[in-house]
Amino acid sequence: MSKIELIELNNELLEGIGSYCLRSKKKSNGYLNKNEWLNNRFEEGLKYVQVIDNKKQVGFIEYTEAENSSRVVHADGYLVIHCLWVSEVGKGYGTSLINKCIEDAKKQAKKGVVVISNSKTSWVTSKEIFLKNDFQLIDTAPYDFELLVYPLSYEAEQPYFPNDWVDRLKKFNNLTILRSFQCPYVEIATENIITGANKLNIPVELIDLKDREELMELSPTPYGIFSVIYKGQLLTFHRLTVHSVIKKLRELS
Repeated sequence: MSKIELIELNNELLEGIGSYCLRSKKKSNGYLNKNEWLNNRFEEGLKYVQVIDNKKQVGFIEYTEAENSSRVVHADGYLVIHCLWVSEVGKGYGTSLINKCIEDAKKQAKKGVVVISNSKTSWVTSKEIFLKNDFQLIDTAPYDFELLVYPLSYEAEQPYFPNDWVDRLKKFNNLTILRSFQCPYVEIATENIITGANKLNIPVELIDLKDREELMELSPTPYGIFSVIYKGQLLTFHRLTVHSVIKKLRELS
């Protein structure tokens, strides 16, 4: 009989169990950067919860207070889900993890829980599992981003996206990467951009976002932690192959 457990990681458990993301490459810079990022965020109240089925890691959820989150959304007083991933659907893993987040929001007297979705890429969580668990779609942004909320107070102000996305892009003319290490795949995504740019002799400017304030000011998408901009246009907010990087850069050159 299946035995499902939810394990909330802390600094000690992270050292022993490790994060779920990129766990097949525990010596990679991306994995190491993610674990270091998690260790620093635990002090801010971030939750990283793994679901275990018969002693096997089968998924996780990561969430934190909006005031400390890595997503570009105005949602003070809410919890923000960064990531939700399960190895197999139909087992109830995702719902169990979402319910854990909602219960934490209630215990902390939050206004609700929000999540940013995007159905056009696997880089960002899709909305279907959240709609099934009574989240509501309340806002949209360019590049197919959607904002969903699970409200715990109908008198509270609803979360919302900024509306200056085009102006943010205009700040950058040179090929520029904005990033943080909330996602371990940012490392390889960065390497692919640099490799492709080098083949075309295009210099790259790299900006490591140091805090939420900078992220909220500069990011040209709600995803926040990885953006590549060239000549005032968004090249990508997710990992590309080197071939795709070269193709896109040529299109904009």
